[in-house]
Amino acid sequence: MNPKSYQSRVAPCLAAALALVGCARGPAPAIDPDIAAEVDHIRAIDDHAHPVRFVAAGESPDRGFDALPVDNMEPSSDPVNLRPNAPAAAEAERALYGGARNKQRTVQEHGSQYPAWVLDQMGVEVMLANRVEMGPSIQPPRFRWVPYADALMFPLDNSRIAAQTPDRKLFFPLEDVLRARYLEAVGLKAPPATLAEYLARVVTPTLERQKQGGAVAEKFEAAYLRSLAFDRVDRAMADRIYAAKGTPSNADYKALQDYLFRYLAAECGRLGMAVHIHTMTGAGSYFDIAGANPLNLESVLEDQSLRKTRFVMIHGGWPFTHEMSALLWRPNAYLDFSSQVWLLEPARMAAILREWLENVPEKVMFGTDAYPFSNELGWEELGWIAARNGREALARALTGMLRDGEITRQRASELARMVLRDNARVLYGL
Repeated sequence: MNPKSYQSRVAPCLAAALALVGCARGPAPAIDPDIAAEVDHIRAIDDHAHPVRFVAAGESPDRGFDALPVDNMEPSSDPVNLRPNAPAAAEAERALYGGARNKQRTVQEHGSQYPAWVLDQMGVEVMLANRVEMGPSIQPPRFRWVPYADALMFPLDNSRIAAQTPDRKLFFPLEDVLRARYLEAVGLKAPPATLAEYLARVVTPTLERQKQGGAVAEKFEAAYLRSLAFDRVDRAMADRIYAAKGTPSNADYKALQDYLFRYLAAECGRLGMAVHIHTMTGAGSYFDIAGANPLNLESVLEDQSLRKTRFVMIHGGWPFTHEMSALLWRPNAYLDFSSQVWLLEPARMAAILREWLENVPEKVMFGTDAYPFSNELGWEELGWIAARNGREALARALTGMLRDGEITRQRASELARMVLRDNARVLYGL
């Protein structure tokens, strides 16, 4: 079952007469019916989501859906679309379960096949699962793994940086736990004495093991932890800072992180894995929005030593969507519009999509960011809403381009398939 587009909505048609703007004709359908039908029936590849595995009776809850879960942060002002009483949440519950009361019964009926069943309801063939580890109900070919690499960027004492905000005070202990897990996997209890040993014995083997485990990309949530301005740093400086151990100054520690990020990105390119980077405002009331501006990544995208690495800017950089259009000109830059499809209304999302499609359409990918935000908005409900809204936004954008004479119907069909599945299929070799 695929999500249904809002084909009945209408938008006013504006015409200009000299300096005056007014309605020149009656309302026309906002979406071309043929485009809507085609968009609705394409089995999509979801570039970014956090699916939760099926949990049988008596098992512990699944917490592997995120290295930095946002459900324990200090309260912030939730966007309207994420509030428990949002109309879309009730629509999703009715579409998926016939009502909220039927959810647990539906979960038990499908058992270990429940996550794949959810994908069917979303019209998604393959979901890239951003998880610490996969699970028995979340496996290929329907789910492809995208693990986390941030913990490898912070090998020293993180107490100084963790004290900067309440959010980071919550997040850095989680990163410490994940880094300890990566160290244990290579037979270590603490980072080695030198940076050379750390790279050779911990960082590269961790990436190689994840690649062998089926990972198609590595995810960085760095925007929750620091700015995305990863400067070029001399190896000798990085060696010195690492060898000093202890609690480094903020400036020294940033330099070491910058070096490690670029090393990680280069290794991902060597291994044929993409690099996923959170580029958007984030959860919590202390998130550094300016630090998440994708323009901070410009020097990384222009680094000749990283041209073999494909960078996917997750969430399309909102609210910096115009900047994203220019960054797509870089040969190794890609984006998905996950999160935006449930944060913004389809008409607003359509305008953003249209700008990207008019620039570099082969680098734009569908995504949902299906995430277990609350009891009312689990990854299933949010995924269904995102898939529905994303298809509507895409159909609106293509309709506008068609009616303005920018594309033919054949090109509209090609663009629909590119955005919903073909761009991701090519990028990840699916």
